Amino acid sequence: MSESTSTTITTASTSEPVGLGKGAIAAPENVRTMFDRIVPRYDLMNHLMTFGMDIPWRDLVARKAASVDGRPSAHVLDVATGTGDVAFAIRKAGALRVTGLDFSPEMIAAAKAKLAKSGADGLDFVEGDAMALPFADGAFDATTVSFGLRNMPDYAAAVAEMSRVLRPGGRFLCLEMTPLRHPVLKVPFQAYFEHVVPVVGGLLSGDRAAYTYLPKSVAAFPPAPDLARIMREAGLEDVRWIGLGFGTVALHIGVKG
Repeated sequence: MSESTSTTITTASTSEPVGLGKGAIAAPENVRTMFDRIVPRYDLMNHLMTFGMDIPWRDLVARKAASVDGRPSAHVLDVATGTGDVAFAIRKAGALRVTGLDFSPEMIAAAKAKLAKSGADGLDFVEGDAMALPFADGAFDATTVSFGLRNMPDYAAAVAEMSRVLRPGGRFLCLEMTPLRHPVLKVPFQAYFEHVVPVVGGLLSGDRAAYTYLPKSVAAFPPAPDLARIMREAGLEDVRWIGLGFGTVALHIGVKG
């Protein structure tokens, strides 16, 4: 998927109303154990659910995180890194050092296993809480979160915390599913997402509940304009988003003031 032919770019308006819930629809301990359970088929389900488009979407994040102000990023933090695919992509795109953080110990174990097998350098993975990042203010040139923000207990606090560890001029990127508003595509997409995905996810992972949670969590997540407002209220500037996947996914971008 090329950025020029299959995306839309929108700039945040200052007049957008703030929308839906404050945070994830499940308690943090329940989210953690859910992700611990689905590690063995996690990467496969990501590819199947998106028909393989998660790969170019993550590569787009990686390219925008790996270089800031025309220079390779010295250090990038990938929050909710899961099994590490985005972190690996950012390093491959040219960032000098990448740290992946996740609160699921099983996800971090899988990311570390990938790292050991790959022999790649400039990467490390740590277990930690996105709501209280174990890093100093201004430590990173970019922070990224891909398909993880809607699982955090307080969206605004999470964005503020990820912004805190950015240096001035650093870039925040959030790749996330967003409630589909298209009048024609909405019905077939909901049928697929709410009925097909849980069945396939249950068969492949043995955990249908996790893939039933997924569409419910997306439905409760703020629409793209509302997330842009949350980012601006966290002190991010030049906030905009790129629509992907026919409006089912958005990549939000902001700059630390």
